[in-house]
Amino acid sequence: MSHPELPIAHAQRAALHNEIHARPPEAMALPLAISHVVMTCDAQQRELSRHHLAVLLRNHHLPPPDAQCSHLRADLGGFRLRWELHTEFVTWTFSRPLHIDREPSVDLVETLSASRDTAYASVPQEWVQRLPGRTLSAMHLWVLPDAAADTSTTGCSASMARRLMNEEMLVASGVAHGQACIYSDFAIHADGFSRMLLLCDGLDARRLGRLVQRLLEIETYRMAALLALPAARKASGLLADAERELAALSQAIQSAQGRDEQALLDRLTRLAAQVESHYAQTHARFSASAAYFELLDRRLKDIAESPLPGLQTVGRFLERRMSPARSTCAWTAHRQDALSQRVSRVSNLLRTRVEIEQQLNSQALLKAMNERQQVQLQLQSAVEGLSVAAITYYIVGLAGYLAKGAQKAGLPLNPELTSAAAIPLVALCVWLSIRRIHKRLARDRKGPPAQVHAHERPVPLCASTPSTQRIFPTTTP
Repeated sequence: MSHPELPIAHAQRAALHNEIHARPPEAMALPLAISHVVMTCDAQQRELSRHHLAVLLRNHHLPPPDAQCSHLRADLGGFRLRWELHTEFVTWTFSRPLHIDREPSVDLVETLSASRDTAYASVPQEWVQRLPGRTLSAMHLWVLPDAAADTSTTGCSASMARRLMNEEMLVASGVAHGQACIYSDFAIHADGFSRMLLLCDGLDARRLGRLVQRLLEIETYRMAALLALPAARKASGLLADAERELAALSQAIQSAQGRDEQALLDRLTRLAAQVESHYAQTHARFSASAAYFELLDRRLKDIAESPLPGLQTVGRFLERRMSPARSTCAWTAHRQDALSQRVSRVSNLLRTRVEIEQQLNSQALLKAMNERQQVQLQLQSAVEGLSVAAITYYIVGLAGYLAKGAQKAGLPLNPELTSAAAIPLVALCVWLSIRRIHKRLARDRKGPPAQVHAHERPVPLCASTPSTQRIFPTTTP
């Protein structure tokens, strides 16, 4: 039976649809030994991790992962492997079944503590020593039936956990609504691994797999969230120096003269560049840390803890011990944001002062130019008066010569009287001509009248920035 075809699918439809199935939990059966290793990796090391995984699979006659693979589970005979590729790290989880001897003479603690009985010991050591990246976290997790603790020489699960781990640092919780309990000391032991013990009865394989995955993620996200702590401690000193410099600049701006503002602006610009550079270097780290802390909170909530007599719960222990580091990272990120905003405000204020100073200088310059122009106009008027007199003199002289020539020709003209009579007429004509020329030049310089629309109205210079508008509000006429 044929089915109607769908329209053209989005290029990422399959990947987005399958995202909800990414990294699913694996069904597990008791008893089990698990070794979980987290390696921090850059982009190149993440790709090398995929090639390193392919080498292990090829040695066990299994197909290598494809180029887009970010999660893989494989049964390699003596152990099982779970490989996950994350943004900043790669997790390697090795597991193998445990064979517990039920005889009372067998010390289960010594059996579990023996390095040869861990899942990590089952992995080819030459291959595992060359894992790409740097080890961020390593933990042994033993998953046992609760009855196994009572068959050992320790007598009870709490006593066995105290012998297996550091008694002074032991924490424990009932999880999965009381169907299991976990013990850990969150300490690195002589083999470089931390330890966790999970005792349970009544959980099916899939629920047990989900619980184990959450416990491993708690350890992973706990360490990943703390990656921002060294950066926060280093940033505290830099931020303190920047805050002192900003306070000194703010104080200097209050008493600064016009000649000092440019130097202050240069100092403030360098400080802003320093703050923004440090912010760009650490912002991603602090944001990732906040995200990891949120994931840690969710995983602790998912395991549904309940207290055990005489022991602190895992969630309470992590909350108390990690809250200072969490607050340090959050407060450092907040200080960075606040300092960046303060530098921006002070920069806007100083730039406003510089702009106002420039406007005052421009106004003084324009005033001086107007005064000089007035002087020039006065001089020009004086020169024009002299020009009228000079032109009149020459024209009257020409008229006198014409009168003398006419007298010689027999006309009854007196050159002196003719020159005297021509002076007022010539002076008036010259003055009117000069006035007419000035009016024509003024009209040509002014040009035709232009229509100014409302949206083309010029904006005052002091309203060029938001900060200036707040300090010097303008009104529209």
